[in-house]
Amino acid sequence: MPYIETKMSIPLSAEKEQRLKERLGKAISVIPGKSEEWLMLNVEDQCRMYFQGNNDTPTAFVEIKLFRESTKEAYVQMTKEVMAIFEEELSIAPSRIYIKYSPGDDWGWNGGNF
Repeated sequence: MPYIETKMSIPLSAEKEQRLKERLGKAISVIPGKSEEWLMLNVEDQCRMYFQGNNDTPTAFVEIKLFRESTKEAYVQMTKEVMAIFEEELSIAPSRIYIKYSPGDDWGWNGGNF
């Protein structure tokens, strides 16, 4: 049950949003036991974001919420994947992106909890 929330300072075309969805859907599989089948995404563009005191360069914040903890190695690999996706698809430099991982054991779905 992964959930990826993305916030970025740039506008996003429908085509770019589709590519982002597809690539994040594939990338989530680097975390053991996770797949696009259970992935939920939230994409917010044109956010007013400041980093290092300015907002003149494209910036992004990505939060990856997971049911249960994963390994440090998986997080490192996922960070590399996400950074590459945002740089290649959206021209956002890795130095302008934060990624936060939030694992947890209490997730509800379909009238119950996992």
